[in-house]
Amino acid sequence: MHFLLEQYKVMVEFLGQALGGDYEVVLHDLSEGHNAIVAIANGGISGRGVGAPLTNMALRFLADREYERHDYKVGYRGVSRAKTELHSSTMFIKDEAGRLIGMLCVNFDPAHCVQAANAVLALCGLPGMSLQAGEDAGASAGTETFVGSVPDAVRSAIEEVTGATGVPASRLTMEEKIRIVDALNQGGLFYLKGAVSEVAAQLGSSEATVYRYLSKLKS
Repeated sequence: MHFLLEQYKVMVEFLGQALGGDYEVVLHDLSEGHNAIVAIANGGISGRGVGAPLTNMALRFLADREYERHDYKVGYRGVSRAKTELHSSTMFIKDEAGRLIGMLCVNFDPAHCVQAANAVLALCGLPGMSLQAGEDAGASAGTETFVGSVPDAVRSAIEEVTGATGVPASRLTMEEKIRIVDALNQGGLFYLKGAVSEVAAQLGSSEATVYRYLSKLKS
């Protein structure tokens, strides 16, 4: 881990306690290709822990090189472990040369605020607000989803691409597999360690085949 990230590990613990249990604070280490969580506070909101991979949005920030245009992204949409909507933000951490070495993320779960508001609305005889995210939340390109492992990340990304869950690899044509690999590559999935072997396994292909698809897409 880059030495500059050590001070942010303390910040994660501090912010988690200062902001309270409705705020999940996460530090991702991107130095040396680690691309995983190294510190987390109030992780029950997303159900993740230390070692969990980058989210789909964090991978997209890498693929789009968002950090070169902005120092942070504020107020995008996430989905909690309980399938309620989160308000998420990310700060890009860079070294002295401007290279991205980490991301500090804050995910706010407004569930308790909504519950309190609904209690007031009920006293006034008015309909309450929903805590649940829409059914399409996990499939939306602008929504952050959280996974605890690389296999889960690959599975989630494939489902996002195909628009379906549990599609057997035997039902996919070579053209469909190439399109999936292309979409996963554009979404930054291959920044994760072990992603190539896991994509190969879930597509029923060899690692060499996945690398061949990637090479073909670059040509």
